Amino acid sequence: MDHFTQDTLSAIEAKQEAQKIAFAPIAFQASKALRDLGVLAAAEAAGETGVAPGEVERGTGLSRYATRVLLEAGLGIGALRLGDGGYVLTRLGWYLLNDSMTRVNMDFVNDVNYRGFFHLQEALVSGKPAGLRELAPETATVYEALGGLPPPVRESWLSFDHFYSDSAFRSALPVVFAEPVRALLDVGANTGKWAIACAQRDPQVRITLCDLPGQLAQARENIARQGLEERMAEHPADVLDPESALPDGHDVIWMSQFLDCFSEDQIVMILEKARRAMTGATRLYILETFWDRQRFSNAAFCLQQTSLYFTCMANGNSQMYHSAVFHACLERAGLTVVEETDGIGISHTLIRAERRD
Repeated sequence: MDHFTQDTLSAIEAKQEAQKIAFAPIAFQASKALRDLGVLAAAEAAGETGVAPGEVERGTGLSRYATRVLLEAGLGIGALRLGDGGYVLTRLGWYLLNDSMTRVNMDFVNDVNYRGFFHLQEALVSGKPAGLRELAPETATVYEALGGLPPPVRESWLSFDHFYSDSAFRSALPVVFAEPVRALLDVGANTGKWAIACAQRDPQVRITLCDLPGQLAQARENIARQGLEERMAEHPADVLDPESALPDGHDVIWMSQFLDCFSEDQIVMILEKARRAMTGATRLYILETFWDRQRFSNAAFCLQQTSLYFTCMANGNSQMYHSAVFHACLERAGLTVVEETDGIGISHTLIRAERRD
């Protein structure tokens, strides 16, 4: 990947981009207002003719002033353009209005991150998620707080998480089950979506879910709704507790979008626990998003910015990693990468690792 090896902007282009960054928080909220208040939808309905300000006023209930400033902001953002009959939706505006990925990302930034990111510099200096106080003042990490977050915040967090994992799961399942799997350990089981997908794919596999007790409670409810309780076991554990261990006796150990929640030393500690639970025949699968393994620079950009969510909101010390960092962690933990597949789902890489004796 050579997305970041050249400075491609001219001086005037660089200055223009700098102004976009300077006003980015305002443009973000204006774009969300254009979407949520029905302005973009009104422009879409009008087609290439365009929608007049008065039509927007009547259709949205906004004042003439509010309509005018939003429409004009939409021009500068690029979500709207001027046509013969008024304001016309651009391709950018269409994506802001209709694209699932854009909606999930925007809601995640707004509901989970926006207020907290005022504290980013504090988080960078302190090594603690200083912005989390805006959501859950009494907790040290977002993972402890998830079950108690207000519904809009939790829903946006889960929608963001599931949007990317769901497509990856569909691609990863055939790989993991290409060889027989009698028992699978799901470390960082979250809401149980992977465990459910595995149980539905193979009626013989038995699954152990490992996570914090609060997360397992949510997974238990989802599993019960699918009638799969008899094939699931739980192993409540804080993997950061030096005294905790992972259960052995599994053909496959699975970690999806899990290790990026920890620092490098913590990743090594967790992988060492996995190694102790493995035999020479155990397969460890790690599903992660590495910014250096993306086909498009925009995907890498999204992951690099998401790293700062971990810095400011989640735990203060983890990120979306460069793949070389993960390789070094696996090496330190006594594990060997035997297979690696990019392009899993939207942006994931699937690593298969085995114990190095």
